[in-house]
Parts: sequence; structure tokens; C-alpha cells
Amino acid sequence: MNVTSANITMVTSYRDSFVKAVTKNVVVVILGFFIIYISANIIHTFRNHQIFYMSPRYILFIHLVVNDMIQLTLTLVLFLLSYIIYKINVPICCVLTLLAIFTTENTPLNLACMAVECYIAICLPLRHSQICTVRRTLMLIGLIWIRSMCFTFPDLFFTLATESITFFKSKVFCVRETIFPSPHLIRKRDIINIVYLITISLTIAYTYFRILFTAKSAKEGAKKARNTILLHGFQLLLCMGAYVTPLLKPALKEWFPENYPDSLFACYIIVQILPRSISPIIYGIRDNTFRRYIRKQLLCKGNIQ
Repeated sequence: MNVTSANITMVTSYRDSFVKAVTKNVVVVILGFFIIYISANIIHTFRNHQIFYMSPRYILFIHLVVNDMIQLTLTLVLFLLSYIIYKINVPICCVLTLLAIFTTENTPLNLACMAVECYIAICLPLRHSQICTVRRTLMLIGLIWIRSMCFTFPDLFFTLATESITFFKSKVFCVRETIFPSPHLIRKRDIINIVYLITISLTIAYTYFRILFTAKSAKEGAKKARNTILLHGFQLLLCMGAYVTPLLKPALKEWFPENYPDSLFACYIIVQILPRSISPIIYGIRDNTFRRYIRKQLLCKGNIQ
């Protein structure tokens, strides 16, 4: 059976009954495709309206949506493969896992950047247009990807240097721990994750309380930005589960020995699926501009039909 582990997919060697396996796969596929469908509509709306191209806020948002869509697709593929094939070739597993790690690592940092942009827009409105430009936003997105690669590629290089050719010709159950098995890499990952999450959490908290202070004596826009930051914080809290789960798995196994696979499956839904549904809600539903253009797009489709 498969659920999601570490940064990508918590998987376990336990096998479900046929009915339970089918049920879990159907649930995951339905939820995954529903979120992907909504995200695809948001991306389509963004691409068709020039107004969004000029806003750093919407550029960061659409990058988050695309990033999470890729991440969700990869975790769905890994989830289904673990039931259908169970073991896959190490090189293929490496590619899928690395891409999943990159996109998983990108999400918290993207959320922090969006929170900082909101903070600048509300607390430093006169400097917002100078600080937050389209060019700097695109450079920031590039730095987000470079950061994720710089912290992940060393694991690949270390494994290439220490593992034999036979290992890369073999088939494995595709999780991070099986393709990057060194205890040193696991320890490095845990330390980096702790520092990373503390930094991101402090950034979200700082921007929220600064906007909260401003919102007490400001217009409604500041209050809406405060609520947006709060949603970002909740989304970050769910994303943090991907980093906490490896430490939580032994406790889950002790607390729920008979239902351990089911508890991991619940973690997979909470950690991997739910956070990807929040981004479309924040801007696809709460944002007036995006909501207006999405409504027009849906009405146009209805008229065509």
C-alpha cells in the first residue's frame, strides 16, 4: 500500500486489501483531478488576460499554482505506481523524486514571498511599485528554483559517488529514503528542514502582525491582506506536515499499530492534497479581479455550449 512520506509520497511496505486499495486510489484520483482541473482553469484565465502579467502578486500566485499542480501530479503518479507496479527502475525513480522534492520545497518559499509582497503593498505602499517589479519577481522565482536545486542535487551527487552501478540498474520502491539511503543525507535533510521552516514561519508571522497592526487604522484592503496572510499561514502549516511526517511516523506506528497504513493515508490527504486546494481558493474565489475574469470565462463557455 502507499501513502505519502517525507517530502513527496509517504509510502509503506504494507499491502491493503483489494477493496481498500481501490477505494484509496479512487479517492486520491478524484481529489487530485478536481484540484488540477480548478488550477488549470485559473492558469487559463491568467494566460488570457494581460492585466495579470503586470502584477507581481499574480505572477507569484500563478507560479505557486503551476508548481503545486506539478507537485500534485507527481505525487499522484508515485501513489498509483506504488499500487500498480510497486517497484520501478532507480533512474526513473530519481527523476520523479527530484522533481517532486523541488516543487515541494518551492511551495513554502513562494508563500513567504507572497506574504512579503502583501506586507510591502500595505505597509510601504509608496515604495511598492519600486520594490516589487515584474523583472524582480521573475528573478525571485528563478532564485526559488535555484535554492531548491542547490539543497537537493548534493544528495544525488553523493549517491552517484557512493552507490554501485548495480544499484542504479535495480528496481526499488520509490521513496526518497530508498534512492538516497545514506544516514548522513537524512540527517542533513532534517537539519535543513528545521532551519528552513523556522525561517519561513517567522517571515509569515512577522508580515501578518505588521499588517494586523496597520489594519487597525487602515482601510479594508489592509484587513483583507491580513486575512490572506492568515490563509497563507494555514497553508504553510499544512505544508509543514511533509517535513514533520518522517518524525511522526514512529509515533503513528506505536499509537495505531492496526491502522498504521490508514493513518499514513490520512496524512497523505492532509499533507499533499489539501494544501494544493487552498491557493485556488485564495485568489480564484476571494480575489475580486480573478473572480470576475473567471466568471466571464465560465459564462463564455456556457454560451458556446
